[in-house]
Amino acid sequence: MNIKYVFKYFIAVLIIVLSVVGKSYASGFPTRPGRLIVSPSVSYFFANKEWDSTGVKKSFANDGKFTSVSFNLYAEYGISRRFSAVFLLPYIMNTYAQTGYPKSSVSGLTDMETGIKYYLANINYVDYFSLQATAITPLYNNPNLGYNEEGGELKLSFAGSGAIGSKNFFFNFDEAGRYYFGPGGPFQDRYAGTFGLTLDNNFKNQLSLTASGIYTTSNNKQNFNLLNPYVNKNFSFTQVSLSYGHTFSKRFTVFLTGGQFVIGRNTGAGTSGTVALIYRIGN
Repeated sequence: MNIKYVFKYFIAVLIIVLSVVGKSYASGFPTRPGRLIVSPSVSYFFANKEWDSTGVKKSFANDGKFTSVSFNLYAEYGISRRFSAVFLLPYIMNTYAQTGYPKSSVSGLTDMETGIKYYLANINYVDYFSLQATAITPLYNNPNLGYNEEGGELKLSFAGSGAIGSKNFFFNFDEAGRYYFGPGGPFQDRYAGTFGLTLDNNFKNQLSLTASGIYTTSNNKQNFNLLNPYVNKNFSFTQVSLSYGHTFSKRFTVFLTGGQFVIGRNTGAGTSGTVALIYRIGN
């Protein structure tokens, strides 16, 4: 039973981590040519409840508790005014414990992401449209750590900024389709919307609210067969997160983020927290 839950919730936990990381960069904005953005981050996730296949929320069996700690390294390099390269390397540690059963743990590198971002157009150099193509490469053989299948993603982003009275605001919207190429490989619709405000005239403090989620479907419907446990390929969720960012200098910013699942299907109902450091190197 405990191994089943580690498989069942891994993908949803990983998606939380990646969406929080990606949101911190407001990814639709261009990266200057020659500039390198490097961002290490650490995230914590906890859940003791789940949504079943019909969306009903209930506690884990036997007072079960699922926790995950993840470490992520994100980088983006501006190649030209139109193109930038992106990279993400996650390492995750998952634990599931329930009364009367041994604790189960799994850890390791997961799916590396490498991609190219192309800036399609802009509106007065304030609002930007971009398209990103990403390759997904598994860095593990342990099936407990993910689908262990190569995949690809196309993401369209729209980002911009403006002013409301004396306050400046920014926004970012992402819509992405991801597909894993192996047998029964799932298709995922990923979406996110962020709205943020700068809290001072020096642009050192900002507060942002994000709603994001994923809808996953696959022809593999045997996800929860205890004789052949496998990572979940049919689930959906929506989460809301709040972030505070402080810029210490032109080259260094810190983001603190807290997130909460608000609705889901075949996934855990949990909370998360992330600390992300952002370094800007070069131009």
